[in-house]
Amino acid sequence: MSTLDQKIKARTCRVGIIGLGYVGVPLCIRISEVGMSVTGFDIDEHLVDELNRGESSIKHIPDSSIQKMVGKAFLATTDFSLVAKCDVIVICVPTPLDKSREPDLSFVIATMNQMQPYFHSKQLLCLESTTWPGTTEEVLKPFVVNAGLSPGDDFYLAYSPEREDPGNQDFSTQTIPKVVGGLTAECLARATCFYSQFIDVVVPVSSASAAEMVKLLENIHRSVNIGLVNEMKIVADAMGLDIFEIIDAAKTKPFGFTAYYPGPGIGGHCIPIDPFYLTWKAREYGVHTRFIELAGEINASMPQYVVNKVVGGLNSLGKSLNGSKILVMGLAYKPDVDDCRESPSILIMELLRDWGADVAYTDPYVPVFPVMRNHHFPLTSVDMSPDVIASFDAVVLLTSHKAFDYKMVGEHAKLIVDTRGEYRNTSGIIKA
Repeated sequence: MSTLDQKIKARTCRVGIIGLGYVGVPLCIRISEVGMSVTGFDIDEHLVDELNRGESSIKHIPDSSIQKMVGKAFLATTDFSLVAKCDVIVICVPTPLDKSREPDLSFVIATMNQMQPYFHSKQLLCLESTTWPGTTEEVLKPFVVNAGLSPGDDFYLAYSPEREDPGNQDFSTQTIPKVVGGLTAECLARATCFYSQFIDVVVPVSSASAAEMVKLLENIHRSVNIGLVNEMKIVADAMGLDIFEIIDAAKTKPFGFTAYYPGPGIGGHCIPIDPFYLTWKAREYGVHTRFIELAGEINASMPQYVVNKVVGGLNSLGKSLNGSKILVMGLAYKPDVDDCRESPSILIMELLRDWGADVAYTDPYVPVFPVMRNHHFPLTSVDMSPDVIASFDAVVLLTSHKAFDYKMVGEHAKLIVDTRGEYRNTSGIIKA
């Protein structure tokens, strides 16, 4: 048994988590629960200070979970020199797309540059950020080699895709199976030993590239099926059919069908982004991923489809979009969380604003419009009441938060554009 394995199994190793967001924080909490010492690294000083005070910046993670972790051996820091004291390092930084919709690994590369001076023999480094197959080998390995270390011999390098689902009450970091791939057999053995200490089921695969491809397949599968059902929604609407009724009936078949539901687009850090990582990499091999790209085009067209429905609804009332007051219900990309990453709600708000609408939003989980790199609205969430609802020319339902009073909205809104099927049996609703 290797010395690192011994430290991991004895829970005497120190783990460094790079990136304290929706993936990094739950990972810190779970590792802390099993008794390992954890150092969380981030470049955001405000976030670091918040965590060290025992305060959560993520809505679905209570302060009590952070406080319990801080009460053990946890420290959040911006000082990357402390990487030298870590036996295991896990990278959980963003991997967005650039303006040309191509992979942007700048956060991963910046992280590797900051850590490289502090790499040492017998460390394990795992990347969890979503990326294209070959990233661990082609991007991370050179940093390790340039530090004078040999992956597989005196340094261990692996990839394990994150599978966090913010707000999911049925699955946790502990219970979601963990796919792991290593650069070598020794790298895989160390990574498997590490994750096995706090994850119920670990699924080893043949290589880091295989593990990277697993993550892309999972999310491309969802993107393609959502694209299919969004297209079916458009066809059903043209035929005067209710797509939600169709789906509910179809899913009574006990085999061969999985229900996916349409919406105003796709959001979150994974599904809108991951397919482009594979289509970009596939071009290197002369492969054109037509099916994947078509699904992406359909999903990307949904915000405009919703806006067109708003325009049509207003026209039926003798109003134009320009100058109309529009209330967007739901800023987060999915119900009952505060995560607005890649949310189609924001794209729809921008389209409405560009056409001259006076746009507001209401979301109990997002009291203030979040700071974003490419989007900005100087807005705070509108408090819902009958008078407030009645003051808008149209209400556009984009996120089905349980906290919304759908009955009250239905009774007082002048016009409702429903993208989520909450008003399926209500007359006068614009289905989008």
